[in-house]
Amino acid sequence: MGLSAFGADLRVGIIGCDTSHATAFAETLNNPAAKGHVPGGKVVAAFEGGSPDIPESASRVEGYAKTLREKYGVKFYDNIPELCQNVDVVLLESLDGRRHLEQVKPVLQAHKPVFVDKPMAASLQDVVEIFRLARKAGVPLFSSSSLRFAKDTQVVHGGSIGKVSFAETWGPCELEPHHPELFWYGVHGVEALFTILGPGCRTVQRGTAADGKIEVVGTWRGGRKGVFREDKNFHGQAWGEKGEAPAGSFDGYVPLVAQFMQFFRTGVAPVKPRETIEIFAFMEAAAESKIKGGVPVKVRY
Repeated sequence: MGLSAFGADLRVGIIGCDTSHATAFAETLNNPAAKGHVPGGKVVAAFEGGSPDIPESASRVEGYAKTLREKYGVKFYDNIPELCQNVDVVLLESLDGRRHLEQVKPVLQAHKPVFVDKPMAASLQDVVEIFRLARKAGVPLFSSSSLRFAKDTQVVHGGSIGKVSFAETWGPCELEPHHPELFWYGVHGVEALFTILGPGCRTVQRGTAADGKIEVVGTWRGGRKGVFREDKNFHGQAWGEKGEAPAGSFDGYVPLVAQFMQFFRTGVAPVKPRETIEIFAFMEAAAESKIKGGVPVKVRY
């Protein structure tokens, strides 16, 4: 179920104004003069949201909401069902993954295609439930980090070096006490790793590098391996049948905006639910491995 029949720009609604993604996406969609402007939709409505027990959320809502209202002419609604009555598609942007399951329910009930930003949820159980509800309602839904669509990662994903046997990605891994260790920010580097290697990870071992930073090693089917390491910047490297190549970069938000706008038009998600679910199973296994002293833990979902 896509929205290709719509002739005019899609009316886009945002849930959650506690992240810079809300204003960045509005700039890319609403401003024809913006660098990398993506046509076909316009942010017209928003629900503020926010989580008072997460400082990064509570301190940002007012400022980002003000920008959306004053710079982009976005209308605000007091509840999500009302917002859904006035939009064609939804971007679920709330910074707090714990909120996503409850916030997505009225969107699915209104049959509005939805992109769920990272972290998709604060538990694997919630991720599975969100996909179950979307499937039951027959509503297109997907979730992804913008890192999945970086050019170097997509080149490797497309087979430039053949089947990849080993990959490493690096990225920031700020922690948040209400989310498992990797969920809050490590999810981006993990998503890049899965874009390179694909699903099929069997075990995860969470360790610590010589400098004390997080290091997570995954073993895939056939003995392939992937490593995510904490670092201040996003980068990586992959080794395959035809050589090696860089991967895991961050190319900004425009590639992601282009992907979810295409998804809204076609109803075809660029990431299968199984892979997204496995990414969260990987991160939960890493958390379990840490608790157990760094032993390998099976990826279960």
